[in-house]
Amino acid sequence: MIRIIAGGKKSSGWVLEACAEYEKRLKKPFDIKWEIYDEEKLAKKLEAWDFKSNEVVIVADERGKNISSPELSDKLSKIFNSSCEAVIIIGGAFGFTDEVRERADFVWSFSKLVFPHMLMRIMMTEQIYRAQEIANGGKYHHE
Repeated sequence: MIRIIAGGKKSSGWVLEACAEYEKRLKKPFDIKWEIYDEEKLAKKLEAWDFKSNEVVIVADERGKNISSPELSDKLSKIFNSSCEAVIIIGGAFGFTDEVRERADFVWSFSKLVFPHMLMRIMMTEQIYRAQEIANGGKYHHE
């Protein structure tokens, strides 16, 4: 399972609907569990950094490394194959501190552009579905 921690407001109906469209297609280990925190609670959680040693923490930040969908699929597959759990964090409105980026196992950039939180949640869900399909040899991803 992939645990996705996101900062910001609870998802609007259209976001829930779009995410649900991809989530219903996800199968273990690519299935996801959402944890949504308001800005203050997310900051406290990241400050405490209570992640376990078997959790690989990926931070979604525009200052990170831009990777392709096949590279994401490979990265997630390697995490699962090593019996670890993937934790992906989508920051709040003000992003992440340098300390959070340094502590993360990987800092992943979707783009140099900054996206709204709600849209990022949908794009994240779609990319995880795409990663699953690439890993399983599905026809969803075309190269």
